[in-house]
Amino acid sequence: MEFQNYKGNHWTARKVDHTYIVSLQNECGIVEALTDFVTSQHIEAGQITGIGAVSEATLRFFNPATKKYVDKTFNEQMEVTNISGNVSEMDGKPLLHLHITLGRQDYTALAGHLLDAKIRGAGEFIFYPLPTKVIKVKNEEVGINFYDFEK
Repeated sequence: MEFQNYKGNHWTARKVDHTYIVSLQNECGIVEALTDFVTSQHIEAGQITGIGAVSEATLRFFNPATKKYVDKTFNEQMEVTNISGNVSEMDGKPLLHLHITLGRQDYTALAGHLLDAKIRGAGEFIFYPLPTKVIKVKNEEVGINFYDFEK
């Protein structure tokens, strides 16, 4: 089994075969660091999963009646019990679509679409790139982004 190590802005990674193991630096923004990672590795499509801890997180919840997201920020130390999502492209730029589940100190959980979060402790991710490009476009009728396999 061969592997190669990489380093970028706020992250380090190891590629094993076609899979990446990624570690984020303490106090960095998850979305910014992971976007830098996928850009540097030219990942245009794939799956992401991760765990870790954060000191703040901004979650989004989609309201289909208004076709808008409602954002809420939580400023507290929380365990990231799961981040899952995908990589695609929109308007010529990498797009990370991430959902997160966070464990609070009182053992309750928060969950939603991840707008961003700040690592406080560890951020450990696995990327499964796909050998294709996937484009998303906004569906105005529904109000969210969908895959467009014709592009």
